[in-house]
Amino acid sequence: MIRLDKYLCDLNIGSRSEIKEYIRKKLITVDGVIASDPGMRISEDSAVTYRGEPLIYKKFRYYMLNKPKGVVSATQDNIDTTVIDLLKDINTRDMFPVGRLDKDTEGLLIITNDGEMSHRLLSPKSHVEKCYLVHLKHNITSDDIKTLCMGVDIGDDTITLPAKVEAIATDRIYLTITEGRYHQVKRMLEAVDNKVVFLKRVSFGPLELDPSLSPGEYRELDESEIIMLNLYKGI
Repeated sequence: MIRLDKYLCDLNIGSRSEIKEYIRKKLITVDGVIASDPGMRISEDSAVTYRGEPLIYKKFRYYMLNKPKGVVSATQDNIDTTVIDLLKDINTRDMFPVGRLDKDTEGLLIITNDGEMSHRLLSPKSHVEKCYLVHLKHNITSDDIKTLCMGVDIGDDTITLPAKVEAIATDRIYLTITEGRYHQVKRMLEAVDNKVVFLKRVSFGPLELDPSLSPGEYRELDESEIIMLNLYKGI
């Protein structure tokens, strides 16, 4: 069971005070009866309407964000803009980014309130594939690509797991990794005497960044994308 006002807040119908006013104006019905108490307990399957329009409750919410540079992957920060700050006009309570991208990295970031999914996707045992578009300071050689594919020493206790590399220009690659070590992509390229000058995540597991999203834009995941993420088992 869930409070009616929380149910409506979760659907981004309004704030608690706004919902109280909607109820006073008799704009909300529950199972065909005009609601009178914001605190009434209802089922997630209750037939709720707002201004005559039926509502469908979603316990979990999932968004795809094209993270821009200069924004931190956190729920709150006293100095920098966070990825949560970018989500305007939606209820972001209890929402958080799945993993993180460095402040100067762009690209695909999932924002959700589904802790179980996040935990599964971020577990080191899952080996979720993450693909990055990488612009390099220097041209990359075939030997460099072979080295990256086999795994490199980035100063940790173990070398990185094998990666996938697709060269799309002499100084640009798609790099796919299955780990999430600190500054991993940058350190991997440093290990072959190169330097990352631009970094953008273009896919996370089965989910690809929507090309229609400009940096800072976001959209809700559709049902097929949510199913893909729930079924994804890593590699």
